[in-house]
Amino acid sequence: MNVILIISDTLRRDHLGCYGNKWIHTPNLDALASQSTVFDRAYAASFPTVPNRCDVMTGRFTFTEFDWAPLPRNQTVLSQVLGAAGYTTMMIADTPHILQAGYHFDRGFSGWEWIRGQENDRWKTSPPDPPLPCAPEKLRSPFTTVKQHLRNTAGRRGEEDCFVARTMAAAGRWLEENRACDKFFLYVDTFDPHEPWDPPQHYVDLYDPGYRGERVFYPIYGDADYLTKRELKHMRALYAGEVTLVDAWVGRLLRRVDELGLTDNTAIIFTTDHGFYHGEHNLTGKSRIWEGGHATVPLYEEVAHIPLLIRLPGQQKARRVSAYAQPPDLMPTILDLCGVKEPGTMNGASLVPILSGKRRSIRNFAVTTPSLAHDPNVGRQTTITAGDWSLIYSGNPGGPVAEHPTAIVDSVVRPARVGPGGVEKPALYNLKQDPGQKRNVLARNGAAARKLHRMFIRFCEQLEMSEDFLQHRREL
Repeated sequence: MNVILIISDTLRRDHLGCYGNKWIHTPNLDALASQSTVFDRAYAASFPTVPNRCDVMTGRFTFTEFDWAPLPRNQTVLSQVLGAAGYTTMMIADTPHILQAGYHFDRGFSGWEWIRGQENDRWKTSPPDPPLPCAPEKLRSPFTTVKQHLRNTAGRRGEEDCFVARTMAAAGRWLEENRACDKFFLYVDTFDPHEPWDPPQHYVDLYDPGYRGERVFYPIYGDADYLTKRELKHMRALYAGEVTLVDAWVGRLLRRVDELGLTDNTAIIFTTDHGFYHGEHNLTGKSRIWEGGHATVPLYEEVAHIPLLIRLPGQQKARRVSAYAQPPDLMPTILDLCGVKEPGTMNGASLVPILSGKRRSIRNFAVTTPSLAHDPNVGRQTTITAGDWSLIYSGNPGGPVAEHPTAIVDSVVRPARVGPGGVEKPALYNLKQDPGQKRNVLARNGAAARKLHRMFIRFCEQLEMSEDFLQHRREL
């Protein structure tokens, strides 16, 4: 069996029609879902971009081991295991952070191609001072990341020059040139719809035609108060346009699979790493970054709950499952689908028993968190999800607070400092009664909170998390 894995960065689950969205056009991904197993309880694990890819490539919950860092050379990775089993493996990516600065996520692949220019990729040097699309105080890193992105995209002439278009077109060409391979694994990683959001204007006009205000296409991470309601609406339209752009070009790649006669022996997996706040909880972004420091924000459903679609060869009808699934499960699933012996290094679990209908679940909860693998510290907010409940937990408020360098969330090293007010107290939400997570009900549901906390501690123990790191998280 061949396998194509597509990761689309920062794609909100609730922005896809197959997950209930009514206003954003995603016909191609919805069509894929109509022939796939649709996971209704897929959640991010290690957060954000680079830690997520480490989970995917190693089949491990790496938040207990690594932060935003290069792929460790001593880790057994998916590409090398498949390569040793005779697979031709190819990586095509425009996500810069997994390839630049020696991060080396191409390790083990038979071949790889980096589509240059996304976000702060040091690709173009001209024009030297491109104009900003709005007041700089409304943008994150306006004079570094944003200016670099504007240089990188200054030469665009049409939709085909957009990053996701170039990436999916390259993947289609690779399939055409390599369709005679006995067996292959193609990993396609696109940064879109990650900001900056600059899809062709006709995509934006689908959602906010006639707008004449400032274009806040790379918003500040933090409180959303700096935006007017009109700017916030347009920001959402920019993102929605990106989502539809991604859908269009993923659709072209899927059609190429059909045209090349690969559908009947190729599994397709589509997912993302996390979502993004567009004013929900009065937040924009997915973290907090300020001059001199960085801190996490709660990983609510908008960020933690992710899409996961898996279409097996010959599958014609949708099947929805409520089993919890997380990115570390992808490597064991792919190896299982390919009939390749697992290397004994993974702690994720194969989803094949779910796909075949032999099992209804492989675990009964999900843990979504930034890295906890540092000197003993608290303050990084972990989300534990089980049943109707979501617990957001930062560790014992009396423990030592986070104070170390981190490259989260854009490969720029900053101190990881707990924000004003110190360590956040735990919060519990009933997702069935309060899907928007607006009411903290921990005071009336202490037993439920303690149960989720015990799940989290046992899980960390199973992952052999260092007691130095775990000791300040043993109390709720």
